[in-house]
Amino acid sequence: MSHHQHPHHHEEKNYDYVFYLVALLTGMFVGAIIERGFIWIPVGGVFGLLTAAVFIKFLVKGREKV
Repeated sequence: MSHHQHPHHHEEKNYDYVFYLVALLTGMFVGAIIERGFIWIPVGGVFGLLTAAVFIKFLVKGREKV
């Protein structure tokens, strides 16, 4: 049984989760330090995730075309 292997095919590692994780933690931290109540911690996390999504879509993915 032969396995179909392509010598020039290489797996690209997807590190997008790192951007989302950093954005989530940073957003939650910012939400916590603005001292407007605990509701702002998850709100900050959501804004952080949205920022990461925009960052990945336009800056990180655009880097592949260079």
